[in-house]
Amino acid sequence: MRDSVLFDEFYTASVRRISGYVYAMTGDAAETEDVVQEAYGRAWQHWEQVSGYANPEAWLRTVAYRIRISRWRRAAAGFKAHRRHGAAQDLPELSVDYVALIAALRAIPANQCRAIVLYYLVGLSIEEIAQETGVAAGTVKSQLSRARTRLAVLLTDSDGRPGQPQFFAKEASSRA
Repeated sequence: MRDSVLFDEFYTASVRRISGYVYAMTGDAAETEDVVQEAYGRAWQHWEQVSGYANPEAWLRTVAYRIRISRWRRAAAGFKAHRRHGAAQDLPELSVDYVALIAALRAIPANQCRAIVLYYLVGLSIEEIAQETGVAAGTVKSQLSRARTRLAVLLTDSDGRPGQPQFFAKEASSRA
């Protein structure tokens, strides 16, 4: 059985030194936090064995070093692959309409957004949406109605014509 009190004492006594060690290797506070957290997680998983070592902190430093090197190698391999192959060429450009629709969907309440996406993009019926979301069919109808009303406003330009969203119309008028 793992002794959480002993582990807590070990953590408290060593975390500053381990963090300083890892930060000196990485120079990045966020990376340091991730590596140290993962190293202590592994120490806890193997605490029965690690606590018996003459120097558990040395074991932890070794683990942290290996985690850091592993992360560095993965990142380096990713950069190398990107240099070799470049960016993906088959990705289509996002249309202005698509970007406007996604921005408008983000601007409505989550339950309305989910209902609209399930109904229009996934193609579920009102009954299927009700079953999947755990709400009554009448609630789904209400969510769809409110979402359509709100989206109509968001996806209408300042002249009242459907098309360009109001937030793009304001940006265009400020450039003129």
